Amino acid sequence: MALNCKTPNDVFAAIKEHDVRIVDVRFTDLPGLWQHFSVPANTVDAEAFAEGIGFDGSSIRGFQTIEESDMMVVPDPTTAFLDPFTADPTLVLICNVRDPVTGQAYSRDARYIAQKAENYLKSTGIADISYWGPEAEFFVFDDVRFGQGTNFGFYHIDSREGNWNSGKEEGPNLGYKPRPKEGYFPVPPTDSQQDLRTTMVLTMMDLGIQIETHHHEVATGGQAEIDMRYDSLTRMGDNLMMYKYVVKNVARANGMTATFMPKPLFEDNGSGMHVHQSLWNGDTNLFFSDSGYAGLSELGLHYIGGLLKHAPALLGFAAPTVNSYRRLVPGFEAPINLVYSQRNRSACCRIPMYSQNPKAKRVEFRPPDPACNGYLAFAAMLMAGLDGIQNKIEPGDPIDKDLYDLPPEEAAAVESTPGSLDEVLDALEADHQFLLKGDVFTQDVIDMWLSYKRENEVKPVRLRPHPHEFYLYYDI
Repeated sequence: MALNCKTPNDVFAAIKEHDVRIVDVRFTDLPGLWQHFSVPANTVDAEAFAEGIGFDGSSIRGFQTIEESDMMVVPDPTTAFLDPFTADPTLVLICNVRDPVTGQAYSRDARYIAQKAENYLKSTGIADISYWGPEAEFFVFDDVRFGQGTNFGFYHIDSREGNWNSGKEEGPNLGYKPRPKEGYFPVPPTDSQQDLRTTMVLTMMDLGIQIETHHHEVATGGQAEIDMRYDSLTRMGDNLMMYKYVVKNVARANGMTATFMPKPLFEDNGSGMHVHQSLWNGDTNLFFSDSGYAGLSELGLHYIGGLLKHAPALLGFAAPTVNSYRRLVPGFEAPINLVYSQRNRSACCRIPMYSQNPKAKRVEFRPPDPACNGYLAFAAMLMAGLDGIQNKIEPGDPIDKDLYDLPPEEAAAVESTPGSLDEVLDALEADHQFLLKGDVFTQDVIDMWLSYKRENEVKPVRLRPHPHEFYLYYDI
């Protein structure tokens, strides 16, 4: 449950009130997975909030080398919640990372980068705050097996609702398995995971996350979406980490397994994370204009201009895996066209038209996927949009046609997102000055990100034979 703490003293009071036995401190590694360690509740004092608690930074992906391994986590008391999955009462605190020698915040701490992005926005005078609403999709499977060795490589996924099981003897097989690309919105029994998602939603709400909707997504085999209500940038980064934690643990508690991998199934939809975003001054939505295209202001159009101009580099953070580019493929469902449009889901930037209320006006950037580190992806998108505003980057004319059905001469004029992680990393290497403004991202972070992704993801996949290559080439 959420504890609504403001200060360390509030945390101490909550520990006493709820008979907390363990305090779990969490932070995010550079690629975007939550890391944690636990301490007895009676050892947590004011010094922990002021000075931090030590850990080995050399064992964390994208952090320190072994000769500089000592690091500190500094808990944020406003993030406190009771873990709904532990046997003994456990209070969780989300932390920032600090260098114990310099006493400074750590440059590779993604949460700190998100906080710097929010501070930079205020310093520009353009807006007071940005709001973020990611639509993270995921799959819940019943079984997954995978392995890789010198002489083999495989994966095998199964789901009770997977259409590939429509002919399986299940004693009895009751049918109602969504056909590929037809999983969007059928009621139970075809939607077999209604109760599972409801448990996820209620757990998230108990932790203080506001939820707007949940539903089955397009793919067969258990694809789902739960939509959070918009929030400020760093807070939404926190919420996304909590969201993933809840989804995975509720699935596991029900004997199932959840994944935010962008493209686990062949010949069906992948999982994206469309990100709604807007800039505000006080109660005024700066993206709204009653006379602009789709109700969008000139400032909003320039923000889109920044997103589109820097999109290839942005995807280095927003669609950051080799697997992301099994989803972002021309001619399929993913938005790869670097244009904007109202309502049109085949454009990279969409302006939703559900409501005429000025407060609802926003831009939806559609290429990202939920494998990203939300803190970094949101911060990078904000920096790209601000660059568009500062340099008055025009996004061109909107295209309100089906971009997958354009005549060849029109289609040739529409630019697309890059087709591989390798390409977007090259784009990020060439185009990242906009990220360095205000010291939001640092060159150290960019260099480490590029090195980590190339050495740990691009290179290992490039070196391994793909199973389909045996189908294509074994008899040559």
